[in-house]
Amino acid sequence: MLERETTGPEKKGREMALKFSHLLPVFLFLSAISAQSNEDPTIKTMEDFSGYPSERHSCISDSLSLSVDKENLQRQIDELSTFSDTPAPSVTRIIYSEKDVLARRYIKNLLGLSGLSIREDAVGNIFGRWEGYEPELGAVATGSHVDAIPYSGKYDGVVGVLGAIEAINALRRSGFKPRRTLEVIMFTSEEPTRYGISCLGSRLMAGIEPLSQALKGTVDGQNISFLDAARSAGYAKDQVDLSTVFVKKGTYSAFLELHIEQGPILEEEGVSIGIVTAIAAPASIKVDFEGNGGHAGAVLMPSRNDAGLAAAELALAVEKHVLESGSVDTVGTVGIMELHPGAINSIPSKAHIEIDTRDIDEKRRNTVVEKIQKSAITIGKNRGVNLAEFKIINQDPPALSDESIIKAMEVASQQLNLSHKLMISRAYHDSLFMARISPMGMIFIPCYKGYSHKPEEFASIDDIANGVKVLALTMAKLSLN
Repeated sequence: MLERETTGPEKKGREMALKFSHLLPVFLFLSAISAQSNEDPTIKTMEDFSGYPSERHSCISDSLSLSVDKENLQRQIDELSTFSDTPAPSVTRIIYSEKDVLARRYIKNLLGLSGLSIREDAVGNIFGRWEGYEPELGAVATGSHVDAIPYSGKYDGVVGVLGAIEAINALRRSGFKPRRTLEVIMFTSEEPTRYGISCLGSRLMAGIEPLSQALKGTVDGQNISFLDAARSAGYAKDQVDLSTVFVKKGTYSAFLELHIEQGPILEEEGVSIGIVTAIAAPASIKVDFEGNGGHAGAVLMPSRNDAGLAAAELALAVEKHVLESGSVDTVGTVGIMELHPGAINSIPSKAHIEIDTRDIDEKRRNTVVEKIQKSAITIGKNRGVNLAEFKIINQDPPALSDESIIKAMEVASQQLNLSHKLMISRAYHDSLFMARISPMGMIFIPCYKGYSHKPEEFASIDDIANGVKVLALTMAKLSLN
């Protein structure tokens, strides 16, 4: 029997089938949960993944019925907030403290209940893993932190951890099967409260060797070493080689972080989802002036070498140099100012200030830092005080979100009929350092008046649920790539 000649459209269809045959397990899975459609779900899904022209705008969300257990998620947020060293509504949870250890146990229990395999590294980064059917591929990771500065709120970081676990639960309930492994990460010490190092866990994961060495000699305000504190919490047991925390590039194909905005834009504009395009990064500076003390009444003004006034003048110079940048994205803050001896009737002989400058433009921010240093030198000379120290603690580069992840989040928001906007993050997050080892993206949700790092911090459960759905759908899309 002679074989019939293949027509153009048929030939093209066969070529496509061969081209995408490796995705057959994905097609079969999506076919099984696509019962509402009368069209061939395998062809429909093939068109979605191939970009093959079609008038039908089918998508993965057609096949996933995502439901968020809002009541349970809110209960978890409330329960986690009880692990605090200060009374409600404030939350204080410092790295390796008793309350931090209890919070860690709570998170690990939830990861286990979600069917995830759990591991912890030498500094206490916690990982919950849902292995995909092609586990050799780079995983899609998501997460945030649960430590909290003194007298803060219960949503910062927490939404990105508990929301990530709920996103996994939502995907499981939908029947989804990941191709790439999905992983939830709870990072150690995003806040710099105890050891003065922000994003400690994610910095180490990003392979910052100087930090792994510096931590061996780092102590807190009570002279407790980092390693002793870590061991008291059950970590760094018999090792001081923190390079075991480093993560190789390629381990993750994508990292996503869900977070409250910590700003008022989304709430003010009535937008449900913020898609972060860039994260501003800080340069942190410590400055010490040394002058001459004396009696506040006996030493005349022309004879003074007041270290306190030198610090005050530098604080005003910080504001001046920031405003000179000409960009609203450049900010500077003098958050700490300490005077010695600290008596109302004594001229300060020593002054210590700490400065935070941030920008999404690294060159512009570094120019501000240079101007601040020049001002510190000039002020010291003019006032006859010694600039004992001008130390740049960190000068991290900003990070850009990955274009493919931004697009996936945009598509997910559209498919969920949620309004969204592209925006930058002026606060920094663990994502800033994860961007060094993986393509990165962030999802913002509105928070009340933009409040954060204070007890009044609040996000509605409906807004959180919207963020969880966008996170889940984005993870699903990236997992199948």
